[in-house]
Amino acid sequence: MILLARHGETDDNAEPARFQGWRDPPLNLRGRGQARALGRSLAGAGIRALYASHLRRALETAEAVGDLIGLEPMIDRRFAESRRGAWEGRLHEDIEREEPERWADWLRAGPSFRFPEGPGSPGESLAEHERRVALGLADVRRGPLPALVVCHGGTIRCALAPSHPRGLRAFHEIEVWNAEVMRLPAS
Repeated sequence: MILLARHGETDDNAEPARFQGWRDPPLNLRGRGQARALGRSLAGAGIRALYASHLRRALETAEAVGDLIGLEPMIDRRFAESRRGAWEGRLHEDIEREEPERWADWLRAGPSFRFPEGPGSPGESLAEHERRVALGLADVRRGPLPALVVCHGGTIRCALAPSHPRGLRAFHEIEVWNAEVMRLPAS
């Protein structure tokens, strides 16, 4: 069994929300509390392996969980959020207002959706993100189970989309909350 958990809250997650992508904000006070609560909720789950994205918000969450379940997180960059290019750090509401056509494309999602390239930050497609997450999860399956992967909302959606009849077109239909645990369907 593989469990997926989204990191705790950051100031970028709080309203008004910003696209984080590979921006690297730390957990805020609420997020640190969520991370500790997540660890307490998993204390008796028998987790044998703990993985985390390299991004600070996921790593801080995984370290808080690891402290409570007695495991050190193994960092795997494949579980990072999608590279959101020019949108990283921008408010959702600003993009919706300033780039309505691209925003509409984002809401439709799908495998061909690609975040726009930004200075020093390539935009990644959802298909590319899904592919790297799948490769990471294949390696997790070969290790000790049950395992917990602490990552990001987009990463969890990319992990769950293959089991959805609409695939990546269902990206926005898959709700993922901060510090929520979801079970990866058996493949």
